[in-house]
Amino acid sequence: MASSNPGDGNISSVELARYLEQRGELSKPWMLQLLRLTKLKESRDSMDPQEYMHALQEAHADLMRLGEFWKGREQDVFSGRYAPSTVVEPLPGSPEDR
Repeated sequence: MASSNPGDGNISSVELARYLEQRGELSKPWMLQLLRLTKLKESRDSMDPQEYMHALQEAHADLMRLGEFWKGREQDVFSGRYAPSTVVEPLPGSPEDR
């Protein structure tokens, strides 16, 4: 069985899904892409090389369509700490929010 440390790169897709679910991050598109790539990596040995390459290219294209999703969300995306963007006016949930 793979290591249960999400940062070591050897986590199984099942363990990764459980980890993301516990953290409430399954709704984040970049985390879903990570899970998709992990599942694809696990399936590589059982796939035809052409089929694998096609699936990898599709995953890459989908990831690129996310664009620079992290712009203005660096704290949330890269550190796991959420800080609302100062650009959003008014802040969601604030008294000024309608």
